[in-house]
Amino acid sequence: MNIEVKVIPSAKKKEISFENGIFKIKLNSKPQDGKANKEMIEFISKKLKIAKSKISIIRGEKQKSKLIKIEGIENFDEIRYKLLN
Repeated sequence: MNIEVKVIPSAKKKEISFENGIFKIKLNSKPQDGKANKEMIEFISKKLKIAKSKISIIRGEKQKSKLIKIEGIENFDEIRYKLLN
């Protein structure tokens, strides 16, 4: 399942919200040397309770807007519920 995300680096606290069909993910890391991408994958993996290897960036590796592939969960409502709770 692919999901659209917008990453907001250098935030004071980590959190995920959902607006207009896009997940907004606030992260503590700065967007340098892939640190924010790594933190985003770790954060999503913990929320979904799946291995980090099941999450990959398809598009937007060096941009705030990204397309993320999540393997092992094919139900969008399940992904949304787990990420937001």
